Amino acid sequence: MLVFESRIIVLTQPSLPKAMTGMLGVAAWLALAPATTVAQEAGTNAPRWSVVPRVSVTERFTDNVSLSSTGKKSELVTTVRPGISIRSNAGRLKGSFDYSLNEIMYARGSSARQSQNSLNSAFSLEAVDGFAFVDFSGTISQQSVSAFGTQSTDGSSLNGNSTETSTFRLSPYLKGNFAGIADYVVRYGWTNSNSDAASTSDIRTTDASINLSGAVRGGPLGWSAGWSSQDVKYSLGRSIQSDRLNGALTYAFNPQVSGSLLVSRESNNYTSAAKQTYGSAGLGLNWRLSDRTTIAAQIENRSFGQSHNISISHRTPRTAWRFTDVRDVANSPAQSGVTTLGSLSDLLFSQFSSLEPDPLKRAELVSRFMQDNGLSADTQVISNFLTSTVSLQRRQEASFALLGVRDTITFIMNRGSNSSLGTFVTAVDDLSTNTVVHQSGFSMLYAHRLTPDMSMNVLVSRQSTSGNGGASGTTLRALDLSVSSRLGRNMSASVGARRVFFDSATNPYTETALTGNLNVQF
Repeated sequence: MLVFESRIIVLTQPSLPKAMTGMLGVAAWLALAPATTVAQEAGTNAPRWSVVPRVSVTERFTDNVSLSSTGKKSELVTTVRPGISIRSNAGRLKGSFDYSLNEIMYARGSSARQSQNSLNSAFSLEAVDGFAFVDFSGTISQQSVSAFGTQSTDGSSLNGNSTETSTFRLSPYLKGNFAGIADYVVRYGWTNSNSDAASTSDIRTTDASINLSGAVRGGPLGWSAGWSSQDVKYSLGRSIQSDRLNGALTYAFNPQVSGSLLVSRESNNYTSAAKQTYGSAGLGLNWRLSDRTTIAAQIENRSFGQSHNISISHRTPRTAWRFTDVRDVANSPAQSGVTTLGSLSDLLFSQFSSLEPDPLKRAELVSRFMQDNGLSADTQVISNFLTSTVSLQRRQEASFALLGVRDTITFIMNRGSNSSLGTFVTAVDDLSTNTVVHQSGFSMLYAHRLTPDMSMNVLVSRQSTSGNGGASGTTLRALDLSVSSRLGRNMSASVGARRVFFDSATNPYTETALTGNLNVQF
């Protein structure tokens, strides 16, 4: 018999974002709805549910808590971080929910106590067998308001350019087969994106889509057709609407190679007050050289110019290689980010995509890797920035991962540009003062297992930002060294040192910090 046990923890915290209250209720219902069924099932020893409460305490001594170029002030910062992780890997509900509340206190009174939320959640519920599904996702994190403002690697630093942002999405959909002729997927979605910064837009997005696909029996020819509609409302700008009809013919030249002819008709108001209608065409290629090497490319002529999506991946038993190049429109933070990596957990999630394509299983793989090596998920590696209008983005990323028995090396390099497509925007942000914003950087992590219970980590990162609107460019360089050890089955500790260099014409700074952390799971 499988025994299901859960512990309920109640946190009373007035600083939870308003949007999170209802969404946490949805997540709680998703998590608890199938509990009785899971508890009664037998015949397997595989864990279906994992509920792990935790608490960690971090002490950080920094010589520049306010990230100032003049008048440095040292500070001892204490962060108490209660949290809970819920995972489901079988049954109708699959996914993960990881939330922590950061209570930050400053011993020398540099600031009043601060509260920060951190959430990374994604669930998929099969409401009706093989027919009706519901996807839910939510994230809360600290992000930079401006790419040209002060950048930092630690959320406990006093940085006026950092704000808490949240994005929640709920998307029910139906899928099945129509009379043996075509597979169909019908989807509807709601996305809410909020920021604590008054200068940036809150965004409400609704979208709907219908997609059909099929194949000519006994032949190599396949087809697909779809319709999609999206309405994006910005609190500091006009609404953006877009509708699109698209079709594709795909021909399989052999089991490894297939090509596609793409046509579409779209209507949007990206660059005008009223909707304009455009026709577009494109080509697609999928080449599966082997089970471990794939190449995929899609190029189209759209209303805003050429869009493309190119992906190359290769893996061996110990390595994973990946390259992506994307140029497309982004309407909201859920889509945005020239450099979308952000935290260390985001970086690893991107890099491990070649090892584990399934996003739910990949999230569990990343969590286990970080726990085994004593890494903090909230460590900022590459900063994003907030926008208040529809934008055209180009993103290029190249990554490499070596997973050895005792040594792990991950490296990712990125480059991107972001330019505004919208008009009539009242918000003043980076895209309203710059025609284009360029960002580039890299991050390298080396993890070495000293003993079965002790590991050493080295994290090196660099990010540069430039624009053409008169704002000076910035460069952030950081070096992190840490040693972590398990002190028991449910307890671990780590000590580390960090050195940060930030180059800017307005507020350059350096920082040296020493950290100690104790983490306990229950």
